[in-house]
Amino acid sequence: MINGVDSGYDGQGQLPERGSIVYAYVLSCVAAVGGLLFGFDIGIINGAIEFISVEFHLDSMMEGFTVGCVMIGCIFGAMFGGFLSDKFGRKKVLIGTAIGYTLSAMCSAIPQTWTQLIIARFVGGLAVGVSSMVSPLYIAEISPARKRGRLVALNQMTIVTGIMLAYLSDWLLLDVGRPECGSQIITSLDASFRSLFGLAGNTNWRWMLGSETIPAVGLLIGLFFVPDSPRWLTKHGKEAGAMRTLARINGREQAGVEMEDIKLTLAMEEEKGSVFQLLKPGLRFALLIGVALAVFQQFSGINNIIFYATKIFKEAGMDKTASIATVIVGFTNCVLTVIALAVIDKLGRKPMLLIGAAGTCIGMILTTLAFQIESLPPIYVLAPVLFYVASFSFGLGPTVWVVMAEIFPTDIRGRAMSIATFSLWFSCYAIAQMFPYLFEIFKEYAFYGFAATCAMMFFFVWFVVIETKGKTLEEIERSWRIKTT
Repeated sequence: MINGVDSGYDGQGQLPERGSIVYAYVLSCVAAVGGLLFGFDIGIINGAIEFISVEFHLDSMMEGFTVGCVMIGCIFGAMFGGFLSDKFGRKKVLIGTAIGYTLSAMCSAIPQTWTQLIIARFVGGLAVGVSSMVSPLYIAEISPARKRGRLVALNQMTIVTGIMLAYLSDWLLLDVGRPECGSQIITSLDASFRSLFGLAGNTNWRWMLGSETIPAVGLLIGLFFVPDSPRWLTKHGKEAGAMRTLARINGREQAGVEMEDIKLTLAMEEEKGSVFQLLKPGLRFALLIGVALAVFQQFSGINNIIFYATKIFKEAGMDKTASIATVIVGFTNCVLTVIALAVIDKLGRKPMLLIGAAGTCIGMILTTLAFQIESLPPIYVLAPVLFYVASFSFGLGPTVWVVMAEIFPTDIRGRAMSIATFSLWFSCYAIAQMFPYLFEIFKEYAFYGFAATCAMMFFFVWFVVIETKGKTLEEIERSWRIKTT
């Protein structure tokens, strides 16, 4: 039985001589299901929003809020997630998010009013905000330095997988409860669903939002079989549990080395985890990098595609093929993230950020031009969108999360990550809320603003961001602390 309890340990003799990277992958995969739910939650609204707007008679601003209210929940989740994970441990907090995802999915499927739907999605947003920072944080803290980039990027892989599964769910559930549905079994299930909760009108969007319950319950079960972070356990005096986990990942000898390194780093912490440490010269620079990358990632415009791909493709004239085009976007997102996963620890963080920033800038410009050429067949709008998504998925998507999870000191990593993640979600909300209105007013010209942001990010990465490839978390932390003395 895998656990993180500080009991039953009577010396290193019981620890395995050799570690297992497979064990690290198993733990990372379980934690990364939080990322899958994160992606599923923000992606599923893409196909549902059209029907929700009809159901509740929404204008463009209300439509934007229906999408963006999840981001408001994310903001609050990010604000308190770091404090909670530092106090109660990464594992317990992730269990709480799994419960939140489950409740949100179930309640999103049965609202009678728009307000009830907003509340249900807000609860899901709280879970997204917490898990989006705690999942990569946990993975970073259990990963060997040589594999940390790949394992943390695994969280991004599950995010984009969640988005693709959401798009597939939207497509497969599109005709549920409508005359177009040809399955008698599904029609009977839908009739029972309507009768049980007294529902009228379209129910396809309810099945879409409710389908998240399945992976949410899976995450809740899986989390009971993983240990807590070795660094968190050590900080709270539970060295035995920490050593067991470190040894299973790295082997007994390397576990001892890492434990001494963790304890040495903790002993160097003079301010007992005060977030005001981040105002010191060296750590202030780390905070600047974390927050700026978070904001740039969102203002690159990715969530305009994630949330509103179907709307954008229909605007381009792809009425009958918009859902399929959206699934292709999700597939491209997944494939390029897999490639990023394979090369991030070889190529390095900074080169991938530069490639991503340059590619997304070009992709946004090409998308705008494709809209402006009236004689161009609508299908050609898909090509620059795919180029943009590929650039983001390879460079900005996984790498920003990796850097954010790496650069902060152990004692305040949770709270510092909260600040960066709060910045990310606040930016995400601003985009989600305003894009329907901006697209209604400016049409395709709105994309030029996102292209300009991507160009700014390129130069920020070039001149400011440091490379962390191959360094342990303690080595990165000591490099900041040297600059504060």
